[in-house]
Amino acid sequence: MEYVYGALLLNAAGKPIDEKSLSGVLTAAGLSPDAARVKALIASLEGVNLAEVLAKAESFAAPAPAAAPAEKKEAKGEKKEEEKKEEKGVSEEEAAEGLSALFG
Repeated sequence: MEYVYGALLLNAAGKPIDEKSLSGVLTAAGLSPDAARVKALIASLEGVNLAEVLAKAESFAAPAPAAAPAEKKEAKGEKKEEEKKEEKGVSEEEAAEGLSALFG
């Protein structure tokens, strides 16, 4: 991700995104850039208009999460008690039998 962030930083600064400048940004950030990864990113960004891509990405807003239905306090309390009862349903012997199936 650091490589992509470096390319975005160069784009925001209006600088050309090439091997030398991307390596310089990564070095300035305290990283030792991998030449193969730098070349791969430069090759994948060839012919891509980042300003246009970013403008399209910003126009898509994530939908708001649906509101959870309101429940009565009593119903919540009942559900918690039921869950506790179900958890206690498995005995230690049944659990041990399940583990023995794993080992033959």
